[in-house]
Amino acid sequence: MTNASPSSAETGRASPGVPEAVLAGIEAHLRQRELRREDLYQRARRLRRLAQGTMTRLHGDGTAATDLVEIRRVMAELTDWLRREGRGDEPMALDALQEAVEAVLLGAVATAEPFPGPADLGVDPEPYLLGLGDVVGEVRRRVLDRLGRDDVAGAEAELALMERLTRALLRFDTTRAIVQLKPKQDSARTLLERTRGEVVMARFLSRARPRDGSAREDP
Repeated sequence: MTNASPSSAETGRASPGVPEAVLAGIEAHLRQRELRREDLYQRARRLRRLAQGTMTRLHGDGTAATDLVEIRRVMAELTDWLRREGRGDEPMALDALQEAVEAVLLGAVATAEPFPGPADLGVDPEPYLLGLGDVVGEVRRRVLDRLGRDDVAGAEAELALMERLTRALLRFDTTRAIVQLKPKQDSARTLLERTRGEVVMARFLSRARPRDGSAREDP
């Protein structure tokens, strides 16, 4: 038979509570985490600004090769840091990684190269898919730019890429608890339909336009 332990009331003693060493250790842990979060914020901010500037240049003169190399380096470095130091704070870097993926994929669009995958970029599939969703809108911007220059054939080629990217995005069906992909899919589908209508209209107007550039007058 096991004897019950005497209660504090029976012994006249009270628990001393949490030892001071334990409280000091928790304080040190929280201070270190605050420092790591500040470090993470600065790393993510730098990557995001680099990605945004690179996409602006890609839509401009298209000269961003050096920036794209730097994005890939910083992106892989940030992902590695998160796996080593950022446990629990990964959402702070999600937007930055997503924009970095978007910039790299837009670079592949601009140079007509195959898209790199998550492993090639050193990132997890979740931010990769979110960046893929956003690049559909960047391709739409390229379509509109070509239409503005009366390059209907070029716009149709970009539209075909939009269709391939949207199909790839719609392939995935997963819970929002894993990745917030559904809004990206809905947006891509909407942008595709709108862009398709604009290209069809531009094609119709191009065919209706006099080929010699001037209207003939009746004698």
